[in-house]
Amino acid sequence: MGICFQFLTILAGIFFLQSVIALAGGSGCLKCHEPHYEDKGTCVNCHKGNPRTDRVSIAHHNLILARYADFTMERSPVVKRGRKLIETFGCRRCHVTGAKGNRLAANLDRVLVVARPQKLFNAIKTPVLFMPNFCFKETHIIELVNAILAQAARTEPEAGEIPLVIHFEDEKQDEESVFVKRCGSCHTALTARFGGLGKGNIGPNLSSLFSEYYPKTYGNKDQWSSEPLKKWLKNPREVRKSAQMAPVKLTPDEFSRLLEALL
Repeated sequence: MGICFQFLTILAGIFFLQSVIALAGGSGCLKCHEPHYEDKGTCVNCHKGNPRTDRVSIAHHNLILARYADFTMERSPVVKRGRKLIETFGCRRCHVTGAKGNRLAANLDRVLVVARPQKLFNAIKTPVLFMPNFCFKETHIIELVNAILAQAARTEPEAGEIPLVIHFEDEKQDEESVFVKRCGSCHTALTARFGGLGKGNIGPNLSSLFSEYYPKTYGNKDQWSSEPLKKWLKNPREVRKSAQMAPVKLTPDEFSRLLEALL
């Protein structure tokens, strides 16, 4: 009996040691994959997954593909380029990322909890209604995804998520909206008060135009506000000689209602 108990104890110890090694991302992954970036840590540090099994479907559950794993490495040039894209194209005008931005659309700091990297890639490649289509190359989308994941991984989540306001289409409101009537054929905008406005894709998306996160396109360097907008609408080519937009004549009341929609 004593010998049998000792044998079972030794066997249990072996299984425990194997589990520890597997949990460290060692033998389980390396049975099929060549090691790389060994100085960065274990396989699961970058790719997640489950190294405790030989069953591929289980081992690869929630696996992060190699092209999305740069976010786990400090000072990654891929992440650096992605962060520059976030700033250049004004992603924070609608999204929160890195604990900064507006809450007109999904909070990207929660993406590690609610979505897989490939789903985020698809959302950028094929944008939903009212999201700008920047026509990014796939390499740029991969950089963006890595930058978003990096900021999500390093941002302390809030105690609770503030729910987004869901707006249903209101035909009567569209009929009365100055934005829809005077701007909506060329522009779209996601707004806090009225939801999505406009159906045009000729001009730029005007979501959060007056926000600090909107690209500083007025005069190529300044932030938009009511006075620059008034000057732009009066004669765009006075601001930018190469402007393709025609002047838009608005009454004072129409301009006030336009500001109300864009604020």
